[in-house]
Amino acid sequence: MNANDGQQSNLLRVLAINPGATSTKFGVFEGDAKLFTHTVEHASEDLTSFRRMFDQYQYRLDLIVNTLETVGIRLNSCNAVAGRGGLLKPLAGGTYEVNELMVEDLKKAEWGEHASNLGAVIAAYLAKQVGIPAFIVDPVSVDEMEDVARISGLPDLPRISMSHALNMKAVARKISRDMDKKYEDVSLIVAHLGSGISVAPHFRGRMIDVNNAKEEGPFAPDRCGGLPSGLLTKLCFSGKYSQKELESKMIRTGGLYAYLGTRDVREAEKLAAKGYEQAELLLQAMAYQVAKEIGAMATVLSGAVDRIILTGGIAYSAKIVKAITDRVQYIAPVVVAPGEEELESLAMGAIRVLRGEEQPQVYT
Repeated sequence: MNANDGQQSNLLRVLAINPGATSTKFGVFEGDAKLFTHTVEHASEDLTSFRRMFDQYQYRLDLIVNTLETVGIRLNSCNAVAGRGGLLKPLAGGTYEVNELMVEDLKKAEWGEHASNLGAVIAAYLAKQVGIPAFIVDPVSVDEMEDVARISGLPDLPRISMSHALNMKAVARKISRDMDKKYEDVSLIVAHLGSGISVAPHFRGRMIDVNNAKEEGPFAPDRCGGLPSGLLTKLCFSGKYSQKELESKMIRTGGLYAYLGTRDVREAEKLAAKGYEQAELLLQAMAYQVAKEIGAMATVLSGAVDRIILTGGIAYSAKIVKAITDRVQYIAPVVVAPGEEELESLAMGAIRVLRGEEQPQVYT
């Protein structure tokens, strides 16, 4: 089939865009089929000249447009554009049509700076060029937490939902289908194991609790996770680090990187295999903390868990998966769905709306 005849096909075609901290991923999907995907890895020197995240807008937009032109895919062959949802106000899960308020909030970055903020803005621009809708799907700010889960112990610091919701919900839907059940009819615990780690109980189609992947839960390849609050307070006022330096240590140079100087679990496993005991201890500790978080989330579901799902890039590690599974398999069967299918998830979210299977939500 010619790359440009999507509009003559009965299948719906969606351009999906996922800007990340060090990459820009995009692809075109037709129905359930992947027509084309492409990933641009950004070297640090490519991005250092941009002061704010939104300053990268034109740079990343041009990459997408030029690549689509090179491979012969026209925007007017698409039925919609779906962008990764960024740091927005707390939202229920689902597919949202991009509107002016959403674009303005992302430009101002009132809820934080992140590469994913560019997804909706780029999608809106491209969609406008050919008169098609732009969507986001299950942004990182999805908040379906029960009120009881928001209490932290200090009124000034309520617990906030920030997670890998896009991949977690997509995997939860997939595993539910594999069980011949609806997502809304099962109880799951999903652990996304990536550069950050999110663990969430899913009950009747909602993530009713989750550790904030930027500041709670297990440590990750370059994030500290939850830290001892008293010692952290002393460190904050010690004068050893500026606020910016300490924030960087917590979400960019913490976790495995702080101990081993690498963010790559594969490299840590190589060190462990060579007999480096610290690397082995850290890998076991990360798996231990993930398992402990899964156990905590099992109590949220009162122990009635249909499946535990391990997903994300680290779920490719047989070593980590075994270490977690050995500790939690007594709770429920463990299913491993490694990697992330975020582009596919974006496209499928848009297609569900275009087919009328799901009503688009409105950002207000």
